[in-house]
Amino acid sequence: MKVYIASDHAGFDLKNALVPFVRSLGYEVEDCGPVQYDENDDYPNLIAPAARAVSSDPRHTRAILLGGSGQGEAMVANRFPCVRAVVYNGESKGAVFNDLDEIALSREHNDANVLSLGARFLTEEDAKVAVQRWLSTPFRGEERHARRVAAIEKVR
Repeated sequence: MKVYIASDHAGFDLKNALVPFVRSLGYEVEDCGPVQYDENDDYPNLIAPAARAVSSDPRHTRAILLGGSGQGEAMVANRFPCVRAVVYNGESKGAVFNDLDEIALSREHNDANVLSLGARFLTEEDAKVAVQRWLSTPFRGEERHARRVAAIEKVR
């Protein structure tokens, strides 16, 4: 499977740490940039190529996006057909359930194909744990989940 990785300035350092990490997990990785830090960059322009790539082959590709909160990056990604982006910003204090379970469920139940990370909320180690968990969790493909994913794709 190919994994596209992109960020804005807020996620630049974490992106650069995740590229070799994801490769070490056995995935083909394409670093969609940026290649140099620019505090005045605009995330929509930087995130769109990775989201577009997943949109063109949503069953066989994934993307990891990084920004300050990850929210805007997910919004951009979700504008593309067949992209289902989710945000992860770390463990919630006092949460009733484990937030890593939530991103695993995004794969199992919703076939999420883009993970957007809030770089200002995560340590490098937290991001690596989340990425590994998300990438290694398969879509269950149960009829009810497949039906719902298909319904998502019909919404315009």
